[in-house]
Amino acid sequence: MYEIIRSILFKLEPELAHKISEYSLRGLEAIHPALLNFLANKYITNDDSLKQELLGLYFANPVGLAGGFDKNATMLRAMSALGFGFLEFGTLTLKPQKGNEKPRLFRLVKEQSLQNSMGFNNDGKDKILQRLKDLYPFILPLGANIGKNKETSNENAVKDYIALIKSFNNFCDYFTINISSPNTKNLRSLQSEDFLQALLKEARELSKKPIFIKLAPDLNKKEALKICEQALKSGANGFILANTSTDYSLLDTNRTFGGLSGKIIEEKSSKFLKELAKEFFKDSIIVASGGIDSAKSAYDRIKNGASLVQVYTGLVFKGPSLVKEINDGIASLLKQDNFLHISQAIGANLK
Repeated sequence: MYEIIRSILFKLEPELAHKISEYSLRGLEAIHPALLNFLANKYITNDDSLKQELLGLYFANPVGLAGGFDKNATMLRAMSALGFGFLEFGTLTLKPQKGNEKPRLFRLVKEQSLQNSMGFNNDGKDKILQRLKDLYPFILPLGANIGKNKETSNENAVKDYIALIKSFNNFCDYFTINISSPNTKNLRSLQSEDFLQALLKEARELSKKPIFIKLAPDLNKKEALKICEQALKSGANGFILANTSTDYSLLDTNRTFGGLSGKIIEEKSSKFLKELAKEFFKDSIIVASGGIDSAKSAYDRIKNGASLVQVYTGLVFKGPSLVKEINDGIASLLKQDNFLHISQAIGANLK
């Protein structure tokens, strides 16, 4: 069924197709709430081997929705029926912003990947916060993925992040600090020990919620290790590894802008995670992201140190059944390896 839907959607501009998907998901609940129950019965995996309590939060399974898919927290109820263990909304900013000029989202069909230069387009703090006030507390752990506005200088960036943490502290379960998008000028230069030390010092005075730092897979290993070490010392709870990549050598086009996601960066993201997890998986929670579109790719990241995984681009190419396929597949792979619980598999390749 999804192959038919995808063939129609792929005839449209990618942003328009995403918008149609958004309105379709939102419309399910509006038509009849029982439709979400139907989806939940179809897609939710209930397996004790996948259930975890991490950082005081309960995860029924390890598969989450990555930031960027539901920027404005408009699809959370519908997405919860697709079998996810947790959801992340955003990236959101203090003020609404339109993002970069269009076209800014491209499909790489042969590579089952996307290239985007969106630029944190979102409705802004006030509108998104109002939606969360009507939803929270939620049935699944909710993460707020936060960034700075385009016009905010790097010197003032801490103020943006702190204001967002203060605003959403009572309406989410964890925060993701996005300092690694390639689509806001100079944002990636905030991937530094000094910035994270300053930000986390203030953040920890405001919030006890878990805080994750989302890093780019293009950082060199030495620099990334220093950043992670400082972040943990300053109060971060873990890392999302990793954001989109600017390694345009992976492309056979001349579009050298924006970030690459999906299958094309699977190997790069997996290697990046493993290099950092060797040092930090015992002391932090690592969330794997980037090119995960199967149970095998998810399970490989888990065995390399990830406690949780996130998907986005895989959903575009494989559809809503992907989440259940990954969860059922992980449960099966655990049994093949004679593991009774996912906790036994986390970091198994590093022990």
